[in-house]
Amino acid sequence: MSFSTVLSAAIEGLTVEFVHVEADISNGLPMFHMVGYLSSEVKEASERVRTAVRNSGIELPPKKTVINLSPASVKKKGAAFDLPIAAAILASLGLVPENGLAHTLIIGELSLDGRLREVAGILPIVMEAKKAGCHTCILPKANAAEGALVEGIKIIGAAWLREVCDYLCGTQSIEPERHHISRGPLPAVNSQTPDYSDIRGQEAVKRAVEVAVAGGHNILLVGPPGSGKSMIARRLPTILPPVTLDESLEITKVYSIMGLLDKEHPLAARRPFRSVHHTVTRSALIGGGIIPSPGEISLAHGGVLFLDELTEFQKPVLEVLRQPLEEKKIRITRKHGSYVFPADFILAAALNPCPCGNYPDLERCSCTPGQIQQYLAKISQPFLDRMDICVEVPRVEYESLNEEKDGECSEVIRERVSKARERQKERYKGLETTVNAALPVKELKRHCRLDSEGERVMEQAFETLGLTARTCHKTIRVARTIADLEGAGQIGTAHLKEAIGYRMMNKKYWGR
Repeated sequence: MSFSTVLSAAIEGLTVEFVHVEADISNGLPMFHMVGYLSSEVKEASERVRTAVRNSGIELPPKKTVINLSPASVKKKGAAFDLPIAAAILASLGLVPENGLAHTLIIGELSLDGRLREVAGILPIVMEAKKAGCHTCILPKANAAEGALVEGIKIIGAAWLREVCDYLCGTQSIEPERHHISRGPLPAVNSQTPDYSDIRGQEAVKRAVEVAVAGGHNILLVGPPGSGKSMIARRLPTILPPVTLDESLEITKVYSIMGLLDKEHPLAARRPFRSVHHTVTRSALIGGGIIPSPGEISLAHGGVLFLDELTEFQKPVLEVLRQPLEEKKIRITRKHGSYVFPADFILAAALNPCPCGNYPDLERCSCTPGQIQQYLAKISQPFLDRMDICVEVPRVEYESLNEEKDGECSEVIRERVSKARERQKERYKGLETTVNAALPVKELKRHCRLDSEGERVMEQAFETLGLTARTCHKTIRVARTIADLEGAGQIGTAHLKEAIGYRMMNKKYWGR
């Protein structure tokens, strides 16, 4: 046989595109020609493959070799096509049986000595291969544990090209990779540090953070330097509810494409926490590139994105967050098509109230009113409207700092948060959302109904604080979360007043 085809795959954004690697070997001038809309690293595969095959003890005859990677409309990049190209060539020469390649997906990079090197994006590729009817995936050994996260498909992990050849010929047996995962919530990772028991004082702030996590709400912390804003925010992961298997696979899928998985423990056992420096660019935050790849907001999917020193971020960078915060996904359009990345995260942000950081303590603050206004104007009102909770973090008193008694630990808070999340999940059965923060407006009247006293309080707050329709709805959703933390079936006046209190910061610092 002079022609053969091998199934492989390419990643475009978060989408998997199947690629048929076709090899044709015929008489003619010795040459190695590759076609099919290839990047430079794919074209270089010709030298890697020929050298790896030779160093594996297989001599290729001096013939005309043409490799086509179809469809030609898909841009191929990376070195993951090395192994399928080698397999297609060997099958064309009759050194590997063609029937061994049926319903089998092959992917992997080759070293010059024939060793298989790991590649990124294995988890989504194996998921799609299973849906397409493949019964086997042949991968580098380093990717085998990741591929085995998908049940119902045989994962063959090999360390050398020679092993793959012998396996396809039936002269060597390779035990399929096995990975046992259980359904339901995964156990939370026990971490001794950090913990909320480390925080002295700031009980009101810790309460606001608990409400934010319980309902999936965005939170803004405003206070002077050294008051504990960053310390509190960095402990958010310790009170996040345990991640379920489905959520874990979704998170792992994004990290797989970015090549950020732990080789030994590829399955994400905890929700992500991404802390972004203020010098970040728009493309690094939301994703980008000629063929876009996920950015920081997608890496924070299912967890928390923390922006410290919020006013130091470039204003255009912050503004690109407005659409993902509402839609919980990011859309990027390029010449070759549109790409959709997940972006369902809790945004936590922290900032100083003025350039020197001491406002409104007029005895310490050295800033003029104009400087303070210019400083706070770096945060636009539309961006502020998307923050569900705004809370002031006051300076810690010396007595609180030296308290011997530890505060409430993260495990206790996480238990309350998890119970509140379970109530929301049960209440919103049949809806796309499972948290209060994402409850559609048309469902507010049904699930967040206010009594006559609550309507009066809400109307008064609407006029006094200058709330918009968006901030009004967000306040009601926060009140629903506070009620869930208490196990209340209906939103009470006390719940609503606490939620309104979390919007007072807008009027104090930004005039609304």
